[in-house]
Amino acid sequence: MTILFLFVALFVLMFIGVPVAVSLGLAGSLTIMIFSQDSVRSLAIKLFETSEHYTLLAIPFFLLAGAFMTTGGVARRLIDFANACVGHIRGGLAIGAVLACMLFAALSGSSPATVAAVGSIAIAGMVRSGYPQAFGAGIVCNAGTLGILIPPSVVMVVYAAATETSVGKLFMAGVVPGIMLGGALMIAIYIIAVKKNLPALPRATFREWLSAARKAVWGLLLMVIILGGIYSGMFTPTEAAAVAAVYSAFVALFVYKDISLRDCPKVLLESGKLSIMLMFIIANAMLFAHVLTTEQIPQAITAWVIEAGLQPWMFLLVVNIVLLIAGAFMEPSAIILILAPILFPIAIQLGIDPIHLGIIMVVNMEIGLITPPVGLNLFVASAVTGMPVTQVIRAVLPWLALMLSFLVIITYVPSISLALPNMLGM
Repeated sequence: MTILFLFVALFVLMFIGVPVAVSLGLAGSLTIMIFSQDSVRSLAIKLFETSEHYTLLAIPFFLLAGAFMTTGGVARRLIDFANACVGHIRGGLAIGAVLACMLFAALSGSSPATVAAVGSIAIAGMVRSGYPQAFGAGIVCNAGTLGILIPPSVVMVVYAAATETSVGKLFMAGVVPGIMLGGALMIAIYIIAVKKNLPALPRATFREWLSAARKAVWGLLLMVIILGGIYSGMFTPTEAAAVAAVYSAFVALFVYKDISLRDCPKVLLESGKLSIMLMFIIANAMLFAHVLTTEQIPQAITAWVIEAGLQPWMFLLVVNIVLLIAGAFMEPSAIILILAPILFPIAIQLGIDPIHLGIIMVVNMEIGLITPPVGLNLFVASAVTGMPVTQVIRAVLPWLALMLSFLVIITYVPSISLALPNMLGM
């Protein structure tokens, strides 16, 4: 009865238009007040505990780093470097856009930020060179999802906080799948470009390549600082986020000088708004997860799954279906905070590695970001290009088959996700 009320209350509130964060908090609070022996004061305590969760402190810092990198013209220099590397290949501008998304993903930790930063420059460049605008929008929308798969990733930080797994190990587990997905997109673009005879840029000379690399090196160094610092043990992922924010501000203000000290309050305000919005969702989702835990709902569901004799491959299939449906309607962090506490104990019981489960959930969230009606990347791409959302959806749909195929491979070949962390002895 408690489980039924909790989830019915959540979906009814969302259906009548109550914001997701408020729906999560209200559903959890009502369940505690009506069914639980737990004190209502526990709700306030849980909200306070969420606000001081050390792992979650990484989120505002990564968002701030991404804001400085986006505003400070780093994306433009990364795109120039990517074009110097692969622009001469048939369809090279589109392939360069994917490479730029991969590089920017390793700086920002956010998918929408990657689409906004790269898309605003790359799509316009593709259109000027003779590419269809819809083709460019579809590519950047899909490649932008790498923002949450290639480390650092805000969504991985949320999963780590919800399940108490290692953020550093999750980051390393995302590297190989991220490169694989980026590579698959590039190969698909090349095949289409050859068939449609899409244009290519003149081959960059070694001097031009060196010049582009020199300009982009300050942005590229951030990847080395974050991942190198975490792996070497120099600092924790949360400390890495703080270092990234300070470094990004320094590069934007004093190296590239694309923004002035006068612009800093605006950048801080924008990243602050985004941080508050995300942390409010996370706080209410943590409250919802607290109700799940106190009422022992995950344990009850785990026992039911074990009794039903569900095999690991069947469980993972069900997980993917549930996450794909949820991803079409909800924000990734909220989905992970609601479902991770339920799925995590079942996965452990069935012998599924928690890091592997985390990467599966992140890839599902990637697909959710480009799935209507609530896919955030669709709206960002629409704002960047001026195209109606319906046109962006049509541009993205042909690439969904590739994303779903990639999801199947990641789900049933765990060594792809676990090889690098195991190799590094994490």
